[in-house]
Amino acid sequence: MFHLAPVPVPDLTGRVILVTGAGRGIGAGLVRVLAARGALVFAGILGAQEALPEAAIAMPLDVTSDADAGAAAAAVADRAGRLDVLVNNAGIITPIGPLTGLSPEALAPAFSVNVMGVQRMVLACLPLLRAAKGSIVNAGTGAATTPMEGWTAYCTSKAAVHMLTRMLALELGPEGIASHFVGIPPTDTAMQAEIRAAGLNPISRIPQDRLVPTAVPASVLAYLCSAEARAIDEVLLDVRQDRFTAMMDL
Repeated sequence: MFHLAPVPVPDLTGRVILVTGAGRGIGAGLVRVLAARGALVFAGILGAQEALPEAAIAMPLDVTSDADAGAAAAAVADRAGRLDVLVNNAGIITPIGPLTGLSPEALAPAFSVNVMGVQRMVLACLPLLRAAKGSIVNAGTGAATTPMEGWTAYCTSKAAVHMLTRMLALELGPEGIASHFVGIPPTDTAMQAEIRAAGLNPISRIPQDRLVPTAVPASVLAYLCSAEARAIDEVLLDVRQDRFTAMMDL
């Protein structure tokens, strides 16, 4: 479906990066790339996890918890004394189902993780990000701007993150903090398996072997953690943009 490949990631030695939702899928792939390129990586994990590099510092992190967010920021401060990049990768797509079958309360978990979780992590890490004039990288999706059948919770919450990122850029940009929302195409993850099982829209019917490998978005997110990426002024980005495809070995 998409002819994409990983982008080259610059040397990240000396960079300190905190990744949420780092236990599996794109998050785990990102941690592996960051560690391989020399970064000091703090991996926030909730629930089951894939194997991560020994060099990564894994920590329990539920982004809906003020205590967890504060503890993660404190751990970064204690172990590294700085934070160059916060990658908000944690996200959920459930519940999947027709709009008319969902109560207003059913939308709460998606907003709690996908929107409030991003805000919570930014606030917890803000002193470190201000000191380093760091970056905030929010994992996004085309669903933030394109409605998809059955995805009311996901589309609306990701649309909120889209605007939240623009607000971060507006209000924190003058302080030297960069903010990016990165559109990620349909990728071969456990979330995509949930989508296929629901079978409610065209994305659910993409064969698994046509999905983008996790290494592709992981590499783009890793590139945005580099000092080189600070030259990028755009807030709204996408893995499929010419900026990134021109870097791919296609």
